[in-house]
Amino acid sequence: MTTTIQSDRSAASHLLSAPVIVAALGYFVDIYDLLLFGIVRLPSLISLGLSEEAVSSVGASILNWQMTGLLLGGILWGVLGDKKGRLSVLFGSIITYSLANIACGFVQDPTTYKVLRFIAGVGLAGELGAGITLVSEILPKELRAIGTSLVAGIGLLGAVVGYFTVEFFDWRNAYFIGGGLGIALLLLRIGVFESGIFEHVKGQKHVEKGNFFALFTNRERLIRYLKCIGMGLPTWFVIGILATFSNEFGKALGIAEAIKPGLAIMWCYVGLSAGDFLSGFLSHWLKSRKKAVFILMLFTAFCSVGFLYAGINTAAQLYTVSALLGFGIGYWAMFVTIGAEQFGTNLRATAATTVPNMVRGTVVLMTTLYASFKGTFSIIDSGALVGLICFAIGFYCILTIPETHGRDLDFIEE
Repeated sequence: MTTTIQSDRSAASHLLSAPVIVAALGYFVDIYDLLLFGIVRLPSLISLGLSEEAVSSVGASILNWQMTGLLLGGILWGVLGDKKGRLSVLFGSIITYSLANIACGFVQDPTTYKVLRFIAGVGLAGELGAGITLVSEILPKELRAIGTSLVAGIGLLGAVVGYFTVEFFDWRNAYFIGGGLGIALLLLRIGVFESGIFEHVKGQKHVEKGNFFALFTNRERLIRYLKCIGMGLPTWFVIGILATFSNEFGKALGIAEAIKPGLAIMWCYVGLSAGDFLSGFLSHWLKSRKKAVFILMLFTAFCSVGFLYAGINTAAQLYTVSALLGFGIGYWAMFVTIGAEQFGTNLRATAATTVPNMVRGTVVLMTTLYASFKGTFSIIDSGALVGLICFAIGFYCILTIPETHGRDLDFIEE
């Protein structure tokens, strides 16, 4: 009995350690800031004097600049994470996107807005990968899945806070709040320590660290990397297609009430947070990362079919299914954890940081496909075709990627 109590206390002390808490709160602010432009896009651009016709094209352009920043930032921070350390990236990314968001609150023209959202995107790219890598390396292997799920589960609630912040505050103040939260988070850095596994490799001068191109020079390693990206595609199909274009799907389904994409995204993230909490415990219970992800991906596939073809006819039903879809893609943290566990310490941060940002970047391809399909098929069928491609790739990747549950992470890529 005493041994069990001591074991529980030890697990709690690990899961509530400073690195886990800071990584979770960092991801909370990261998600708040990542989604903030999408939420304030209309009011912010209109207040800058743009016409309703210009808002759509300029908004899309600014979003593309932000996504480009995410892609480039993922590579930058990933390489730095393996060369300089996980902590330097964690705090460097936080201060970058925090200052960029504060500056967004003062913006007066679309061109400056684009540049600042690009810088914010670069900053936002580093937090999750660095946080998951750090937590994966400092926690005992039996607690790794639970720890990373706590990081993502708490972090994803930032989407909910972002939505309600905009409901109660002016868009400029919403940016100030996001930037302020990030700056305040930096005060918590006291007590956060670097990964011992990284420190061990850091002293080995002969080991090449953070070589992004090394992911592509070995066939077996490249296949592992592509599978890590592939299993994440269904997550952003749900967010980037079903939730983002929920107003279009609502009209196609004959729903009388106008659907608010921002509200659909918020409910999606509510479910996503709950799903992320579950995925870690599910993986721990099943003793398998792959089984946990497969189960949630299968649930998401069924809910996607229901979203499109089950005859939803009210806004309440659509928002409910959006929350269920979010719950299904709650394997987001687990998929990033798998990405971290697949690679050696000298490439781990590079892989874990670039993989989620590569998945985010595929949204451009998904939206392009969706738009092109609409020229031939109905809106519902167009969404379904994009989903079919994403789920086919996702299922293949999770079924064929190596299992990493319980893997010792103290190894390097040759």
